[in-house]
Amino acid sequence: MIFVTTISCSSMAFESPRFRVMDEPTLQVCEYGFVIMMSLELCLKILADGIIFTPNALLKDAAGILDLFIFIVSFVWIIWLPISVPSGSTAQTFMVLRCLRPLRIYNLVPHMRKVVFELCRGFKEILLVVILLIVLMFVFASYGVQLFGGRLARCNDPNITSLEQCKGIFRRRVFVTKMRLELGENETYPSYMVPRVWSNPRRFDFDNIGNAMLALFETLSYKGWVDIRDVLGKQLQPIHSLYIHIFVFLGCMIGLTLFVGVVIANYSENKGTALLTVDQRRWCDLKKRLKIAQPLHLPPRPDGHKFRAFVYDMTQHIWFKRFIATCVLLNSSLLCLKWEKEGSTTEQLSIVSTMLTLVFMVEVLMKAIAFTLRGYWQSRRNRYDLFVTIMGVGWLIFWHLLGGQGTDIALTLGYTVIIMRFFTITGKHATLKMLMLTVVVSVYKSFFIIMGMFLLIVFYGFAGVILFGTVRYGEGVSRHANFGTAPRGVAMLFRIVTGEDWNKIMHDCMIGPPYCTLGSNFWESDCGNKTAALAYFCSFYVIITYIVLNLLVAIIMENFTLFYSNEEDALLSYADIRNFQNTWNIVDLHQRGLIPVRRVKFILRLLRGRLEVDPHKDRLLFKHMCYELDRLHNGEDVTFHDVLNMLSYRSVDIRKALQLEELLAREELEFIIEEEVAKQTIRSWLEGCLKRIRAKQHTLLNTFRNATEPPPPTALTTPAAQQPSQQFDIYKQLDHHEPQATPFTPPTEKGQQPLPTKPTKPRTDTLEHTSSRSDSVSSGSDTKRLSFLIAKDTEQKDLIEHERIKKLDFQKYEKRLGDIRGWWGSMSAEEEE
Repeated sequence: MIFVTTISCSSMAFESPRFRVMDEPTLQVCEYGFVIMMSLELCLKILADGIIFTPNALLKDAAGILDLFIFIVSFVWIIWLPISVPSGSTAQTFMVLRCLRPLRIYNLVPHMRKVVFELCRGFKEILLVVILLIVLMFVFASYGVQLFGGRLARCNDPNITSLEQCKGIFRRRVFVTKMRLELGENETYPSYMVPRVWSNPRRFDFDNIGNAMLALFETLSYKGWVDIRDVLGKQLQPIHSLYIHIFVFLGCMIGLTLFVGVVIANYSENKGTALLTVDQRRWCDLKKRLKIAQPLHLPPRPDGHKFRAFVYDMTQHIWFKRFIATCVLLNSSLLCLKWEKEGSTTEQLSIVSTMLTLVFMVEVLMKAIAFTLRGYWQSRRNRYDLFVTIMGVGWLIFWHLLGGQGTDIALTLGYTVIIMRFFTITGKHATLKMLMLTVVVSVYKSFFIIMGMFLLIVFYGFAGVILFGTVRYGEGVSRHANFGTAPRGVAMLFRIVTGEDWNKIMHDCMIGPPYCTLGSNFWESDCGNKTAALAYFCSFYVIITYIVLNLLVAIIMENFTLFYSNEEDALLSYADIRNFQNTWNIVDLHQRGLIPVRRVKFILRLLRGRLEVDPHKDRLLFKHMCYELDRLHNGEDVTFHDVLNMLSYRSVDIRKALQLEELLAREELEFIIEEEVAKQTIRSWLEGCLKRIRAKQHTLLNTFRNATEPPPPTALTTPAAQQPSQQFDIYKQLDHHEPQATPFTPPTEKGQQPLPTKPTKPRTDTLEHTSSRSDSVSSGSDTKRLSFLIAKDTEQKDLIEHERIKKLDFQKYEKRLGDIRGWWGSMSAEEEE
């Protein structure tokens, strides 16, 4: 519907008193299309939301009422299409009401609708100021009627001073110049016969209260008050001019200033800033500053390349920047002299411009070498410099090589390059950069207000074509400024926005018989309409000049205080933001505005000033910051503004600076972060404990494994497959070496006492007893073998006892490990719930 409405308004822009919708089928097609599409839209809205009694009914909203009214007017008009439209008739009224169609854009665009809603919210305060000014005008108008009523009229013949004598005709001189030229011999001034007329001054009088209030209303705009002062001083007495001076002081300097203050205060209240504390306002300003801040896009110093590092240092030196700024100013000053097509001055100016262009080329090459082409291209300011430099090189080629010296194209291109080069200086100085930021941000924030003002001007322009499109030319309305077509009417209204002779245009549109000719239709008459002119021009001037323009002033003031506030009062100064930009520029190697979340720790360690975080003193805060950014994008890359906003929240007292909703959301986030960091800390501690327990368990298992493994084969073991001769050798060795049972001692860890073992006493008594008998059954070798078997059996018993003690200790460790695992499982389940 925005597109359909725009097309319909564009077709209305072609209408004029001589190109009427009643006679042109092309314009009628657009009218039919708009009515059909709008009827479908209203049907869908009524089916979806209802018309009266439902919560979102069409007629419960002012926007719905306006849409329905525009549809009814358009529908009636497209059915009617009258052939004859006299001035002041119902048909002309319908044609004026059709001009409300551009205001539908307010309903279709949410941001414009919000702007209108904010203006209407403060209508009560604005209405009170209007009533105050009306009362003030009424008081002064009543006083003026009593003092000057009927006393300002004079006869157009300067020789006549009374009403009774102002009759007949007289010869009026004609002066073609304001110079007082002396007449020569037998010379007279040119003159012609005119009738004598007794009349008031052209644009004001105090004969009745209405005319007096109109004159004073024009005075509120500082228009025409000098004429009133001169007439009062000349026609009456100089003391009477004090009347208008007092009204100008009270009405203009105080009343209108109060009007401006109410509009600005109303804007602040609608934005919510008027009800904030000092700290909350500073926080709002800080958020706006941080939103505007961007990465520097300045590549780091190439320390690995000596030549590039040398060029880098040269381009970043303060004197190099001042030299380039001086060259830019010198280049711009060339426009102070006139460039002629043929002349020696033009040749000299072109030589100076050529030298300066070569300097700018060298600057671009040096930066490209220092930053590399990729690093140079990342900065928008560098791109603009490169574009202007390329245009300058193109101008040099066209001027010197292609023979374009002195041509209009070459001169125009040279002017364009110089003007575009001048704007590069705004990024080379902090104050100029702040001014440009103020302008850019103000235009961005007031874009929808400006668009709303433009739609209002379009509406008034369409209505002016119908009401005053054929008015005869006068003092204000001329062939250059009139309402003959919609584009001319819009241009006329833009002139009225600046206050340029709007009262003269209004009086020209108020002209009536016998100073004009009436016709059967409004396009056949050259008369105006006094009532319509008063309502049209006064309402337009009040809405645009006193409300919309003052709203723009409020936006500019807000942004001006944002950029030029005291650094000591700001929560974060520009030096702190600049420090963060430099630190980010070091960590962001690829100049993408994104870094991995693991690199945030490096930024936090490198920061200084109010954003500084000491990981040793503020270890818990450091953990909270890292976790907040890790949680923001689930461990993915974080942006420049993500880190900067997090630091800004951590650097202020949120209980004083934040508003209620934002404070509750921030406190909830910080509580979640603290809880998660605490859980992570406990989890890491328990994992460390489990690692130590598992290490001890692994050591015990290795010990048990070494203890339970069978001993390696030695000379004492006798495998079954051993040959008899080998067995004989073993037995023979046993005769020389007496076996002794050695108690088993398991390996122990450092700091741990060895397990007690049962001492084993060798069974020597049995051996001695058996060996002392000479008549024993067994031989000597059999006795020794029996002694060896007894010692081995004792050793196995001691090993079994030691294993039993180890198993008891291992069961204790298993029980403790089971308790820890159960506690950890219950804790994890609670965390998941």
